[in-house]
This record gives sequence, structure tokens and C-alpha cells, in this order.
Amino acid sequence: MRMETLKVGELAKRTGLTIRTLHHYDEIGLLRPSLHTESGHRLYTANDVVRLQQIVSLRQLGFSLEDIRTCLDHPGFSPLEVITLQVTRLRGEIEWQRKLCERLEALAAHLQAVEEVSTDTFLQIIETMTMIENYYTAEQLEALRKRGEAMGPEAMQQAQTAWADLFAQLRLEMDNGTDPADPRAQALGKRRDELIHAFTGGDPGIEQSLTRLWTEQGDKLTAQYGYDPQVMEYLGKIAEAGKKNSS
Repeated sequence: MRMETLKVGELAKRTGLTIRTLHHYDEIGLLRPSLHTESGHRLYTANDVVRLQQIVSLRQLGFSLEDIRTCLDHPGFSPLEVITLQVTRLRGEIEWQRKLCERLEALAAHLQAVEEVSTDTFLQIIETMTMIENYYTAEQLEALRKRGEAMGPEAMQQAQTAWADLFAQLRLEMDNGTDPADPRAQALGKRRDELIHAFTGGDPGIEQSLTRLWTEQGDKLTAQYGYDPQVMEYLGKIAEAGKKNSS
């Protein structure tokens, strides 16, 4: 790859990045220009541009700057590997868009089948379509879909029954005044963790997305799925007591 050297302003203009960003990459050792003028101005070479493309690609994949530096400084990490990762991500986004089109088409069919749809119905449809997809990546949603297919309807029903049994036991302990730190309550908290692990398949990324979803949208989800807010609050106290016991 042949190219004349570029000053930082020229590189910023041609890539759409800010000069401040390029300076920051230099300061943290992520992208240091290979050359400098006699007066000390940065000069970026073709190899620097290749590394910058890798940085931008990995940032779009969700990597932290520290993780990107670790990857790029690894001898076996190649530009082709970065591009392959980005292609995989883009294909996932295309698939997500395709599924969104299917849902919109289904909505259009629903609207054609009825004479009038209330504003509340529109709001519920929009909320249902967007809430989950705002918290999970396309790859995570696809992994959950495949996991559901692999489990089959019988296993899915068993999982739903297990959750229903858990909430029934939580209600019983709460009504009995069982302290959240009590071993019986903590056993239920552990059972909750086991069911979450079964749902996520042990994927830490999906588990983080699930936690963030419930942290930020817990009230809406509780109402949407018909969970008892008092039981959910009791479950939260069990989790807090468990953290204190383990610290």
C-alpha cells in the first residue's frame, strides 16, 4: 500500500475523525504516527492508516480502547481478521433489519384487518417491538432464538413452569415474613440465578444485557408480564442480602 504521508489535520479530514481523537490515540499509545516533521508535527504513513482502519472497525464491534490495543499488538492479529469480524457484525445487523421488516409487515396486515386501532394499541406494539431489541445485539437475539429452537417447545414450557413455581415460593416466603438473608430465601435467589443461567446459556454478554434491561425497564416489564411488584421487590432484597453475605 503506497501513499504519501498525511498530517493529522489531513488524516482527520479524510477519515471523518476529529483531530482530538487522533491526538488521544497517540497519547495512549494506540495509534502513534510513524514519522514527525523537523518541527514535531505528526506524519501518518500507509501502515498507520491500516492500523487506524482496524481501530475504527473494532470500536464499531464494541471493543474498548484497551482491548483494541491488546488485539492489535498481538503478533497473530491481522487486518483480515478485523475485516472478517466487521463483516460478521454487519451481516447480523442486516438480519436484524430483515426481521424488523417482517414485524412491520405483520403490523400492516393487522391494521388492514381492523377498522380502527387505538393509540394505546400502537404504543404497546411499538414498545414490544423496540424494548428487547434496544438491549440485545443482533447476535445475541439470534443466539437466543437458536437456543429456543434447540430446546424445543417442551423444554420451553418446563422453563416457564419453573419460573412460575419460583414466584409462587417467593410469594409464600414473603407472606410468611421470611428474612431475605434467611437460607430459605437465599436458596430461592440461587434458583433464580440458575434459571437465568439456563436462559442465557452461560453467555456473559447476554446476561449483562438482561441485567441492564431489568435494571432500567424493570417496572415496565413487571407490569407487562403481570408480575407482582411486591414479589419482585422481595426478590431484589434477596439478591442484595446475597451480595452482602458473599462480600
